[in-house]
Amino acid sequence: MAEHRHHWVRTAGAAARADARERLGLPPLLAAVNADRRLRGPYTAVGSLLRAIVPDALARCPETVTGHDIEILSTTPELRALVPATRETLTSLAVPRERTRFYSALRTLRIAHGLVEFLEAYLRVLDSGPRTLVVDDAHRADPTDAEFLAVLLRRIDPALLTVVVTTGSEPPRRPAGLGGEDLPTALATRCAQSGPAEHPDPAAEQSALAAGGPVSGREHIDRDGVGDRPDVLAAYLALPSDERARLHDLRRAELETAGESSLRLGAIAWHAEHGSDPSGAGADVLRHALDHCMDLGYYHAVLDLGERGRRLVTHESHPDHWWAFTTKMTTSYAALGLADEALPLYDEARALSSSPEVHMQAAYATAMLHTRHFEADRRDHQLARSWVNQAIAFAKWHPEPKEREARVVFNRNGLALIEVHQGRLDEALSLLDACIARLDETLEDHEHALHRSVLRYNRAQVYAGLGRPAEAVADYTAVIECDPNYAEYYFDRGMLWRELGDPERALADYDRAIRLSPPFPEAYFNRADVLAEMGDTEAAAADFGYVLQLDPEFADARLNRAALLIESGRYPAARTEIETGLAADPDSAQLLSLKGQLLAAEGEATAAAAAWDAALAADPEYAQAWALRGELRYQEGDLDGAGTDLARAVELSDDPGMRFNLAVVHHDAGRYGDALPLLDEVLGAVEDVDARLQRARCLIGLDRADTARQDLLACLAADPDAAEQVYALMPELAGA
Repeated sequence: MAEHRHHWVRTAGAAARADARERLGLPPLLAAVNADRRLRGPYTAVGSLLRAIVPDALARCPETVTGHDIEILSTTPELRALVPATRETLTSLAVPRERTRFYSALRTLRIAHGLVEFLEAYLRVLDSGPRTLVVDDAHRADPTDAEFLAVLLRRIDPALLTVVVTTGSEPPRRPAGLGGEDLPTALATRCAQSGPAEHPDPAAEQSALAAGGPVSGREHIDRDGVGDRPDVLAAYLALPSDERARLHDLRRAELETAGESSLRLGAIAWHAEHGSDPSGAGADVLRHALDHCMDLGYYHAVLDLGERGRRLVTHESHPDHWWAFTTKMTTSYAALGLADEALPLYDEARALSSSPEVHMQAAYATAMLHTRHFEADRRDHQLARSWVNQAIAFAKWHPEPKEREARVVFNRNGLALIEVHQGRLDEALSLLDACIARLDETLEDHEHALHRSVLRYNRAQVYAGLGRPAEAVADYTAVIECDPNYAEYYFDRGMLWRELGDPERALADYDRAIRLSPPFPEAYFNRADVLAEMGDTEAAAADFGYVLQLDPEFADARLNRAALLIESGRYPAARTEIETGLAADPDSAQLLSLKGQLLAAEGEATAAAAAWDAALAADPEYAQAWALRGELRYQEGDLDGAGTDLARAVELSDDPGMRFNLAVVHHDAGRYGDALPLLDEVLGAVEDVDARLQRARCLIGLDRADTARQDLLACLAADPDAAEQVYALMPELAGA
């Protein structure tokens, strides 16, 4: 049986790619889609796939569709008539003028993971053997489609779905900015590569093209600019400019009758900007696409649309469009971690415009660059403060009272953020209190609901930073009441419940955050931590494992999972995790230390010691490795070596357990006076029966019977099950 593989067909020319694809011998076709972003913009390929399979999925597995409605509707708006939106938030519902929060650039990665899991679930319901998905022209894909394909190639079993990706001869470029999964790497590492036939016949290729008859300039337009035949492009460019524009108008009108909104992000926008009214209808359509992509966090598309729009309009001809194209580009640069690209555009805007609105927005955004978005060594909080104060001054001149208050408060919220970054949390809290009170006095309950929720959310974060978790929880709870489908609120509140010693409520909040969002690893990681704390080792290990499916480089998840697997005696699985981690980071002191724990658990003491030696060579200040090697030396009867190692661990860590173990070594070596202060430190941090028993033993050794008796009585009061150990010490106590 042939090995199941994903495939990368890499060659110039659509005809050559089609020929190479035909020679692969693939399972039955699930769908063949084109990824060229000129067709439908972001998620061109994904949308085509979902339009093909979601109607059938609704019949076969409706609960799977409902469970992934965010991913489906964010990528394929045409399906809103079929798939109800069940998890809308204030962010998704906000009217444009009240939109004050935008999605993280990582949201598209979450969407990609959710889409892969939806597709996998649907394929398993089909239960009819492996299928093939063909994605053509991936070298022209929007970064959203490229990211989805990268995740799909890594996560989907080719025995379930064989993915065939076709590109030109050059590999796709990785887009600038943030992003953890990239298509060039996935193609190179996950796919078998195929190219053109070994001995292509140029004459035959030319003959095949000629057999199709002469091409017209209209063909390129009718194909919506998709394709790479030079003769078709040449015929298009040879058309008179007014005829080209007329044909673009006709094709645009034809596409608009389809009523498919994603076409307005791609082909319709392309035809409009090359039609007879580029600065009018063209700019209008590009602006619509820009706003849509901005609201959904498709920031690379915003940059593309903004550049195209700025070529069609100027500050003088269309100031509103020009500023929208400009400011949404700058916001996207900042979101993508490319803040240096934003500042020149703000400087240009200040030089060209005398609009108070433009200057207010540019001043606020420039402040955020200096306090938040630039690299740490370039941040200047004082300069940020001067810019945000300028924004506040401009906001005060707005003629409409309610809108004036909303704008002043919005900018003062930015001032509070600067206070936080300067470590002045009390000042930030005072600002946020005043902002919230002012909007409550000025606005109706329904007005600027999103921004008012953001203010309370920010105040909750400040309360948490001030060490006031109960007040932070109260603010998170209030925000959740008015925006119950926003996952991050539950995620943040879950951390506070845990800090307050309420793991059950923390677990409930993490469960809710997971249900309300496409998959993101941090929620599962935190839930796994809570499950481990509550003693559910199996569920915790499963969650840590899922984190690694989402992000194989999440080092703490691998460490924690390996530790739980050792604890539960699942040594082969633990070894797999440790070896995988060490393959990526062979000098990880934490992984080497875990390797020592595993070897010790399997009875390989010499190998365990070598692993801890290696851990300490990698990081001489890693306390856990000193402690573990010290425990091994204690078990082998080397009290001096154990004492040396454990003393070093205690120097490096506040862990009470390490102090307890060193105290035991001192006791067994007869150094009762050295053990006692260590045990006092342990009992000062946590009331522990074992520590108190050990303290009693040391006191007996020091002939301090009365104090030892008090400790033994305290042990009995705290834990009646300790009676046997207490009574075992009574003869020694009598002797003392």
